[in-house]
Amino acid sequence: VRVVESGGGLVQPGGSLRLSCAASGFTRSSYGVAWYRQTPGKERDLVATIAIPSGLLYYSDSVKGRFTISRDNAKGTFYLQMNSLKPEDTAVYYCKYETYWGQGTQVTVSS
Repeated sequence: VRVVESGGGLVQPGGSLRLSCAASGFTRSSYGVAWYRQTPGKERDLVATIAIPSGLLYYSDSVKGRFTISRDNAKGTFYLQMNSLKPEDTAVYYCKYETYWGQGTQVTVSS
């Protein structure tokens, strides 16, 4: 199984980014996908999750109301829409399919 994230970059405070996550070789019909983030010297923190096929969502308090996790059923791709970004959102963001991790994508929020 290979998990690949994309969409990171540099954005100004208040701006938006959309991260994408896709997995190849993953065939389970019931699973969970999660987004985590990590800053240097700190543990990886859970940001948001979505359960398939129920669609049950979870958001950490720090991103609730600003971030949205979703899925494109046709493409089998998951997204993390990040709005009203703050400097403290700066981190490497990781996608996780069940126990499989992507390589991470850097998000930097700075003026």
